[in-house]
Amino acid sequence: MQTKLTDLTVRSLPPGKYFDRTTPAFGIRVGKNRRTWIVMRGQDRQLIRIGHYPSLSLQDARTEAKRLLAAPQPSTGRVSFDEAYETFKKTHMATKKPSTQRGYKHILERHYLPVLKHKRMSSITSHMLSAITDELVDTPSELHHAQAVSRTFFRWAKRRQYISINPLEGIQLAKPKRRKRILTDEELRKVWLASWQMEGDFPEIVRLLILMGQRRGETGALKANYYSDNQQTVTLPSELTKNHLEHQFPVGPLASAILSKRIRQKRPSDLLYQAVGSENPFSGWSKGKKALDKLANIAPWTLHDLRRTFRTNLGRLKVRPDIAERLVNHISARTEMEETYDLHTYLPEMREAMDKWEAFVTSICITRAALAA
Repeated sequence: MQTKLTDLTVRSLPPGKYFDRTTPAFGIRVGKNRRTWIVMRGQDRQLIRIGHYPSLSLQDARTEAKRLLAAPQPSTGRVSFDEAYETFKKTHMATKKPSTQRGYKHILERHYLPVLKHKRMSSITSHMLSAITDELVDTPSELHHAQAVSRTFFRWAKRRQYISINPLEGIQLAKPKRRKRILTDEELRKVWLASWQMEGDFPEIVRLLILMGQRRGETGALKANYYSDNQQTVTLPSELTKNHLEHQFPVGPLASAILSKRIRQKRPSDLLYQAVGSENPFSGWSKGKKALDKLANIAPWTLHDLRRTFRTNLGRLKVRPDIAERLVNHISARTEMEETYDLHTYLPEMREAMDKWEAFVTSICITRAALAA
């Protein structure tokens, strides 16, 4: 509907969409609780939201609309998927932490780029994308990751005006199956012993995963300056952790011995575990896990199951839930009020819990193995 937009009419308009007679492509969308300035631009009538009334006045909204309508419009239909992906890497991926960048690259280059490389962005349909993800139904976590990354990419592409319609608009993400696998004491012992039959960085990282209970990406990216030999603590910086919060936690004698020995060794960089032929953190997860599985010979499991085993057994050892949650850096362990008023580090309580855990690992994996021998 067209009408002459004035401050008086804007305040009194009932719900609906209205365009200005003076600047026809400029208008306002009136909802139940919000009034949004809009402009329709280009041959495909792309809708752009400018701001909300009254925080953005009519005069300022009209000025911005005229600027957008006068600005040169990109030729969106000529951009191919691989061209868009190259720009995505430079403008979006580059702002993310290294582990996130690797996740994006893995998904887009393994699943989407081979199929869509030379396709024009404007020609990609939801059916094309569904055909790609349909191949991943047997690996629910990979399917969920692929859908999440592609949703981020196409939302970015729409903001970049490479597409006018997002082919994933309205499509529901597949819910990943919630894993509940924890290793039994005997399985944990087998994994520990199997790691000592291997060489290289991977088996040492596995032992740290058992002893520290942290995520594999965080453990594989450890640097020498994260560890304090005096305090026997590890401090993970906010740019490395999943919740973007700095995480300091104590380590027991077994973990300390591994870290101290590694730090004393000659290395090409500050990274404790560096990828072969690269400056990036350790990356040989699949190859190492396959070799470990052959030696351990237990029911199917993942490295993340070690973290769940760690957290579950802390409860079994009667560690307070809030302390156990702090050790694994779960944000649920601290309320907003606690973050503001409770500045106690809880390091003594966490150290006591870690001592209990290392005593448990020693009894299960080392003492029991020695008695069996």
